[in-house]
Amino acid sequence: MMRLKRRRRTITTIPELSLTPLIDTALTLLIIFMVTSPIIQNAIRVNLPKGESKEGGTQAQEMVVSVDTKGGIFFNNKPTTLEQLGNEIKLCVSKSVHKTGSVWVRIDEAKSCGVLVSIIDRIKVVGGVQDVKVALASGRA
Repeated sequence: MMRLKRRRRTITTIPELSLTPLIDTALTLLIIFMVTSPIIQNAIRVNLPKGESKEGGTQAQEMVVSVDTKGGIFFNNKPTTLEQLGNEIKLCVSKSVHKTGSVWVRIDEAKSCGVLVSIIDRIKVVGGVQDVKVALASGRA
């Protein structure tokens, strides 16, 4: 007679994967990004004129034109010139996901109104821009 051989079964355990370090790392990175994103948007130092109104401070600002004390013009924190500003805004409006058409202008209080008017005029010439908003620092000095 033939002998039947029995197979020996071994029970293998699957080691448990601890998700706690992964979640801690993800939440830490989230906090770092939340803290640094406002700093990146306001990287250009501009002394805004003081105003009493509290408009627009919490809205997401998609397109921002900044003029610093030295007269440098920046569009979304990238240096540009007044001549190139219209083309860059037109390109941004055509690629815009939200299609809000709002452009914020942050200009140093030491700059003349002529610079502000020339920037607003350049922005208004571009099609697709609905609003040009001038940013003010809230509160009085």
